[in-house]
Amino acid sequence: MAELDKVQVDTHSTSRRQILKQLAIGATGVGLMGHSAAIMASDPEPGSKAKNNNPLKGNIHHSVARWTYGDLSISELCQVANELGFSAIDLVGPEDWPTLKQYGIHSSMCNGAELNLTDGWGDKQFHAALIERYHRHIDLVADAGYTNLICFSGNKRGIDPQVGLDNAVQGLQQILPHAEKRGVVLQMELFNSKVDHPDYFADNSAWGIALCKRLGSANFKLLYDIYHMQISEGDIIRTITDNHQYFGHYHTAGVPGRHEIDDSQELFYPAIARAILSTGFSGYLAQEFIPVAESRVAKIESLKRAIQICDV
Repeated sequence: MAELDKVQVDTHSTSRRQILKQLAIGATGVGLMGHSAAIMASDPEPGSKAKNNNPLKGNIHHSVARWTYGDLSISELCQVANELGFSAIDLVGPEDWPTLKQYGIHSSMCNGAELNLTDGWGDKQFHAALIERYHRHIDLVADAGYTNLICFSGNKRGIDPQVGLDNAVQGLQQILPHAEKRGVVLQMELFNSKVDHPDYFADNSAWGIALCKRLGSANFKLLYDIYHMQISEGDIIRTITDNHQYFGHYHTAGVPGRHEIDDSQELFYPAIARAILSTGFSGYLAQEFIPVAESRVAKIESLKRAIQICDV
């Protein structure tokens, strides 16, 4: 996850036909026109599900990261999700949960408790603020009927990784009992420090797994970002197969570039999705690539294709 952009709740009652008319401006090509027509074929009210002409297999629970489609309002993205046949959006905060509920969309990974991506649990100076924020947010997540809440290790700032691990244990132990009581699972995201997040503590699976073992709680997992871990250490399928019990959520994106997960990049996502499925995983696999496509309709087409690639 490169950033956590927040988008205001869209309070306008905009129909799918109106939205797709806007999205289609500037779009060319038979494929995009056909996709627009397919979306415009039905116009359900909020809370209903559109008929999907290409139903998904149902083996993988799909999601999409909200920030990667920031040019769509939250209500527009909900309608796109319904039209493409999946029903979850990642990295949505409390201000947008009412809109998700209107459209029958699940908040598969909640955010908003974190300070930012660099000031995290590995550094004691941030513990007091984080503990207060996470206690409050755990209640918000649970009261809304959700489960997953993201968290971050933060940056080292000269702190030894082992000391950072000890610090994270001490801090997280002060909120985990409350998370366990409320049924909320804290998910720490793994980032690469080579390209995107220099100096980040949890830049490898071993550090994160060690943290899971130290905490020993089913309410603390790792958000295994496939893009980041391919850059950091590779060996994706073996890592997932051997350590799946510590991974509570997955993110996708193409390497290099963090763009579409098609054959323009080095990862073969059908095999990765099958490996995840073979572990018995029942959580969410969320698309978090940044579309290369420029038009809004083409970006939606990219999302549709990514979902199909991972729908094993």
